[in-house]
Amino acid sequence: MGCPKQSPAKNLLDRLQHQAQVLAFMYDFRVPFDNNQAERDLRKMKLKQKISGGFRSVEGTQMFSRIRGYISTLKKQGLNVLDALKQVFLGNPTIPTMLQPE
Repeated sequence: MGCPKQSPAKNLLDRLQHQAQVLAFMYDFRVPFDNNQAERDLRKMKLKQKISGGFRSVEGTQMFSRIRGYISTLKKQGLNVLDALKQVFLGNPTIPTMLQPE
């Protein structure tokens, strides 16, 4: 039958139970205020699903996701995507740096 519907105020209260994550942008200015970038990162995959009706295999999905994630990370770090992809095919891939917590 399912759970009874909660009020918007109760839903907000439930979300704020993880206040450290909700307000992380106030303490670490590297954390964005919104999740627009995450939504933009997912847009390409959703578009691929819409056009082709999905992926044919789990392996294909994983490869697509890995390539998109690599390209997205390169862009976010200000690296030249075409140069980095060329280096991948030459056997000398650019490894993006990991952001270290402060």
